[in-house]
Amino acid sequence: MTIIDPANIFYRDTGLDPARTERLVTQALNGCDDGELYLQHAVSESFAFDDGRLKAATFNTEQGFGLRGVAGETTAYAHANELSDAAILRAADTIKVVRSGHGGNAALDRPPSTNARLYTDADPLSAVPFAQKVALLQKIDAAARARDPRVVQVSASLLGSWSVVEIVRADGLRARDIRPLVRLNVQIVAQVGDRRETGFHGLGGRYLYDGLFDEATWNKAIDLALAQALVNLDAVAAPAGEMTVVLGPGWPGILLHEAIGHGLEGDFNRKGTSAFAGLIGQRVAAPGVTVVDDGTIANTRGALTIDDEGTPTSRTVLIEDGILKGYLQDRMNARLMGVAPTGNGRRESFAHAPMPRMTNTMMMGGNEDPGEILRSAKSGIYAKNFGGGQVDITSGKFVFTCTEAYRIENGKLGAPIKGATLIGNGPDVLTRVKAIGNDPMLDEGVGTCGKAGQSVPVGVGQPTLLIEGLTVGGTAA
Repeated sequence: MTIIDPANIFYRDTGLDPARTERLVTQALNGCDDGELYLQHAVSESFAFDDGRLKAATFNTEQGFGLRGVAGETTAYAHANELSDAAILRAADTIKVVRSGHGGNAALDRPPSTNARLYTDADPLSAVPFAQKVALLQKIDAAARARDPRVVQVSASLLGSWSVVEIVRADGLRARDIRPLVRLNVQIVAQVGDRRETGFHGLGGRYLYDGLFDEATWNKAIDLALAQALVNLDAVAAPAGEMTVVLGPGWPGILLHEAIGHGLEGDFNRKGTSAFAGLIGQRVAAPGVTVVDDGTIANTRGALTIDDEGTPTSRTVLIEDGILKGYLQDRMNARLMGVAPTGNGRRESFAHAPMPRMTNTMMMGGNEDPGEILRSAKSGIYAKNFGGGQVDITSGKFVFTCTEAYRIENGKLGAPIKGATLIGNGPDVLTRVKAIGNDPMLDEGVGTCGKAGQSVPVGVGQPTLLIEGLTVGGTAA
């Protein structure tokens, strides 16, 4: 386990000097409304074990910077994988297009500092030898195959990264963050006759590999993936039509993330392209529906001590008891909308400019017992797990595929079903929530959010929910 001073990474072997770099940034951003230098050093690795052997093992190291200048609604961005004064000067020459003749001052409205520690600084990759990582995947493969004779294929993967970022602003702010991230995936294919079905479970977060190497943890992942595969072997064709849908807690919050969360990001609302634009203070959801985005939940996949502009993350209430309260904001959109940043300016790497993105987005729990919610639904479907989905931000229309779902018959779980898709409209589905369970859960750490070609780790969550009149696309004749 190694703790490294970030200054050693960015300044020891590069020729950069902290004070001189600060002066270069101040000169580069003179005349801009905002901007920053974003330095990053990142290492990552992945192991893929499939068909009883190690199929792939990768290790990657990259470092570089991004220099951004903002004037009004215009952003200029330059990046390089070379850390040197000359490279920063070339980037400054590139972004001068936005500062020419502009009277802005990037030193205004400095982000507050924070001493929060939401995760360890230690590097998970160097703490465990290569052989032990491969041995873990071998154990998972052997244990999964021994569980049930119907198991015909096991795929297990281990992923880890360690990223050090430093943000230098023209106002003298120098903010640093050290971000670990690990993940374990288990996928099992079971077969009976000619029929094959797949089950999957994954988990992870901003912590060291230790938690994933715990025997109880990876055995649980096997059990859950296998159970899903076996359930789907018995699945019948999904019904179709408008019906009551009960969503399970935790990962089904991905529907909330996609169908609602993106529509609450500041850029879409500033431009008026979101279905939620201009609705602050109005009822947009059923009573009892409260949605928050919280980047401060320690060790979670979506946690961030500071965002990628240097603003501390926060717990932002988006919808409270059905009333729209606010949006997720980076610095530029917050300034243009006359509100405060919420700490949601995120980027995939130094090669990307930040934009408003979610962290951990979830619906808060209600007062109802999940068992009673199920019993109150005389018919419909229970959606326990989701796969992929699509959403149109402007209209809020979404389509989601269920990977594990069941019929509801007289208030009880009936036969498992296959091929169910949930079809609806984000703003509309919020008004159809009729029961909210007292069992809110965050997912176990597998979410990755895509937007404008950038991917970032996120968390999603919700309690058990009953939604009336949701359209289900099925496969039953």
